[in-house]
Amino acid sequence: MTTLPLYRDDFYLSTAEAVVTAIHEDGAIALDQTCFYAASGGQPGDTGFLERADGSRIELGETRHGADKSVIMHHPLPDQPVPQLGEKLVLHVNWPRRYKLMRMHTACHLLSVVCSYPITGASVGEEESRIDFDMSETIDKDAVTADLMRLVNENHPVYVSWITDEDLASNPGIVKSKNVRPPMGLGRVSLVCIGENSAVDSQPCGGTHVSETQEVGAIHIAKIEKKGKENRRFRIRFGTPE
Repeated sequence: MTTLPLYRDDFYLSTAEAVVTAIHEDGAIALDQTCFYAASGGQPGDTGFLERADGSRIELGETRHGADKSVIMHHPLPDQPVPQLGEKLVLHVNWPRRYKLMRMHTACHLLSVVCSYPITGASVGEEESRIDFDMSETIDKDAVTADLMRLVNENHPVYVSWITDEDLASNPGIVKSKNVRPPMGLGRVSLVCIGENSAVDSQPCGGTHVSETQEVGAIHIAKIEKKGKENRRFRIRFGTPE
């Protein structure tokens, strides 16, 4: 059975009810629907807990996709109770962690606007993220930070619009990443748009994001590393430069 990914339509949904549809040999729990984000595109999967009718908890260590992206697997920490098939649970996302990841993922999109080079790799973290760009130019990290904070402080709206898999296949140029596949295979693809009428940016992305750039808060480029003749790694961190 497939899992309905509720987070695709509401990034701020942190709790929901769901029914257990399968329990796998490794202990992973499949549900009919979920607000837990499954790891993808450089963003880690959600953690949190599943609440049973008696108030007891099943603590989760990670959330991943199953054999394909139509199923989402909730992986409990060791020695957690095992639910029953058909059991109704209340899902609770670790919201402070998710919100940090939402802010940071949006910051990564802003960096791709400031540095308009093809992306060769990315990893979203709670305190630091990295993006690798296919570039050989030397660039000042303080200047990049200033441009990032300008976009943050302008408080542009961040929202999702949808196109079909076929639309994306016929317009491959809208994909900035060179090695991360856009979230295709479910019939529709989410475009994360920044600015009125996508004036700042628009790119395919299945991750979770804040609703306006001001929510990102203070961020800065902590380091720019040379990772080859034509590859630069940017490290983004929360807060102001030391």
